[in-house]
Amino acid sequence: MSDLINSSLRELSAALAAKKVSAVELATLFLDRVEKFNPALNAFITLDHEKTLAQARAADERLKVPKGTQSAGAGDPAISPLCGIPLAHKDIFCTKGWRTTCGSKILANFVSPYDANVVEKLAAAGMVTLGKLNMDEFAMGSSNETSYFGPVKNPWDVSCVPGGSSGGSAAAIAARLTPAATGTDTGGSIRQPAALCGLTGLKPTYGVVSRYGMIAFASSLDQGGPMAKSAEDCALLLSAMAGFDARDSTSLERPPEDYSRDLDQPLTGLRIGLPQEFFGAGMDADVRAAVETALAEYRKLGATTVEVRLPNSGLSVPAYYVIAPAEASSNLSRFDGVRYGHRAPEYADLAEMYSRTRAQGFGAEVKRRILIGAYVLSHGYYDAYYLQAQKIRRLIAADFVAAFKECDVIMGPTSPSVAFAFGAKSADPVQMYLSDIYTISTNLAGLPGMSLPCGFGNNDMPVGLQIIGNWFGEAKMLNVAHQYQKATDWHTRMPGGVK
Repeated sequence: MSDLINSSLRELSAALAAKKVSAVELATLFLDRVEKFNPALNAFITLDHEKTLAQARAADERLKVPKGTQSAGAGDPAISPLCGIPLAHKDIFCTKGWRTTCGSKILANFVSPYDANVVEKLAAAGMVTLGKLNMDEFAMGSSNETSYFGPVKNPWDVSCVPGGSSGGSAAAIAARLTPAATGTDTGGSIRQPAALCGLTGLKPTYGVVSRYGMIAFASSLDQGGPMAKSAEDCALLLSAMAGFDARDSTSLERPPEDYSRDLDQPLTGLRIGLPQEFFGAGMDADVRAAVETALAEYRKLGATTVEVRLPNSGLSVPAYYVIAPAEASSNLSRFDGVRYGHRAPEYADLAEMYSRTRAQGFGAEVKRRILIGAYVLSHGYYDAYYLQAQKIRRLIAADFVAAFKECDVIMGPTSPSVAFAFGAKSADPVQMYLSDIYTISTNLAGLPGMSLPCGFGNNDMPVGLQIIGNWFGEAKMLNVAHQYQKATDWHTRMPGGVK
């Protein structure tokens, strides 16, 4: 069964339908890999074998051949093709009966009483939860070094970061500890770790996936999405995850979509926009070489490239680091030690309980962003900082509107460098923030974006190619990514240390 760890979700679905493997056997296979490799990687925070195997047994019951029929499983329209397939959730998604920590001491022992919408939807499809994945504290980070539970290691080189904040999700998939995982993307937190760990990750259009039960960092930017080995896998996952949710006021009321519907369309005539601003100074030479090679492959597939401009994209990092901390300072005020989570053991009065609880419960990066957010929202500074950042956000969105008149998708690097060593940027927050320089603008504009592997750079570390689509252009992006992955094998490569 060891070959199953490299199988696509469709291949796993077919194996389950043909009774070549059971959901229990599949879950056990991956749980055994977690037990073997997770101690060195620290990708999983929480495991519960009993809950996982109970879900797998329930999936096996659903996959049984109904009376009077010849087949079931993937061929039965009543049963999702994802039924019986394991996945793991980023620990930002509330999961009923599971510890949900958000990578923070303040929620270290919090057990969620309900499921996030994403968790509900994937459970309804019959997917089996393997566990909860490590992450930067409250999704604030680009390296997975801010987690209370310790850093996640990159399976390609354990001396390097996996990216963040969905670093646990990326490392777990790269190491084949899970076939798929959920992630969230506020400024690149799905795409950047996908790039640094050599897998595929997709951030949908803002509002396509419900944020209900996803612990909030920056409400106007956060978006959940799928992470897996390939674009085809992400298409299957997104089809199950997306949809209107009345419990989320930002959820968009749109008809359901099959995001895999256009995967096999040829790319003849595709116009790829190449922003001048993405190919200037700041990108490492090894990343540039891999991206240029990928663009050459797209030209072989029938696409043409055109130069476009995103003149305000250089302002995306400063705008983001005003807006996101401002929203975080509001969202994180709910963690006060009164209703749930950590509470300081000693205090004289209510005000001291608040201050001591937060001082003990939040890490340094979270405190930094709360302070920045409170400052830019304060009287006398709101107009100078927050309001100006929102104006820049509008200009960035307008740049994309103009660019998409000239092209169908936009491409460039996902990250300016391959994975860097632990501690290389932790002493300089600005350098760390610049890790997301190519991804933040899509969050500010609410656009969909994805990263897929396109080669290797220095020290044989993965390089990610970013594809940005127009609003609600997920199916087109997935088609563009899938055709490239049919012509290349970067997405099938696996770190040597976990074989």
